[in-house]
Amino acid sequence: MPTILYLVHNLADPAVGRRVAMFRQGGAAVEIAGFRRGDAPPPSLPLDKIVELDITHDGRMLQRLGATLAAAWRAPSWAKSLRRPDIIVARNLEMLGVAQRLMGLWDVAPVLVYECLDIHRLMLRTDRIGGAMRALEQRLMRDVDLVITSSPAFVRNYFAIHGSPPVHLVENKVFAPDMVAFGSNPALAEGSDVLRVGWFGALRCNRSLAALEDLTQRLEGRVAVTLAGRPALTEFPDFHNRVDQARHITFQGAFSYPQDLPKLYSAVHFVWAIDFFEAGLNSNWLLPNRLYEGCLNGAIPIALAGTETARFIERLGIGVVLPDIAPDTLVAMFASMTPARVRELAAGVAAQERLTFLCEARECTDLVQRLATRRSDRPALEAAA
Repeated sequence: MPTILYLVHNLADPAVGRRVAMFRQGGAAVEIAGFRRGDAPPPSLPLDKIVELDITHDGRMLQRLGATLAAAWRAPSWAKSLRRPDIIVARNLEMLGVAQRLMGLWDVAPVLVYECLDIHRLMLRTDRIGGAMRALEQRLMRDVDLVITSSPAFVRNYFAIHGSPPVHLVENKVFAPDMVAFGSNPALAEGSDVLRVGWFGALRCNRSLAALEDLTQRLEGRVAVTLAGRPALTEFPDFHNRVDQARHITFQGAFSYPQDLPKLYSAVHFVWAIDFFEAGLNSNWLLPNRLYEGCLNGAIPIALAGTETARFIERLGIGVVLPDIAPDTLVAMFASMTPARVRELAAGVAAQERLTFLCEARECTDLVQRLATRRSDRPALEAAA
């Protein structure tokens, strides 16, 4: 059984819990070290060893940088409580810096894996800052044996251009090994005078919220929007008040993954899979969790033309691809949605192979085996004093 040390920037991130579960499902023993967000509760991960390095805060990059440097400097101390890992997986660039500090602590170097699931806008700047960030990443990747990413567009548009070790694609499929019942689109059971749109998960796109607010006002009573998940309050001016004031928008708060997914998505006809948080860059390239969650549970995906999400659903022949989210475009699209058309779109989603959106146990085993067999060609390192 290989041992994985997972280094993460946010111990409370639900995606971290999912990845830990995938590693364990794949046959690995897992220990974890990372930071906790200041507004998050202590992590409730099913692990015997959790090392909390420090508390960090959203939107405070300098504070996070300082905490990361301090954690790296203290690594010989806090790492004493950990077993020697066979594999270190560093989730994002700052944790890769911490991982590099750890590589000299054991007489045999662990396999080093860089998990990069988003390309931060700083990495894509064309000025000296962007160049410096990419140079730093290249330096930190010098000992990396494998890169994990979640979208083919990240490979095409970033890693293939700037260079990297071998890349392994792990899509953001739903990980729910105990789930036996899945959701279905309400249009397949009965007609409705109200078209319901769900926007669930990490809510961080103010432009999407504004578009949905405007849409529900223009089509008074014809379209209703349900929000659920974790809003990035740094991105939304007065989020809670705006939602409270919107007559046809409801915010349900956080939800439990994966238990709540069938109920959430079975209550809506469409899943909003559009994001302008880093428009033209990361937002165009990612394949969001809600795409897989929604399709698995019968929701019709709405995507923006030219994005990887649009390419994904176009290959499957499902969903709706919009040229833009201008008011007239959205009004025209929803006005054209007759009950027959919604049923047709819902049936197209329901006809898809479930494993397109669902991570099965075999994929977890394959992932762990892939990591465990990426044995480094580097010579054994001298143990640190």
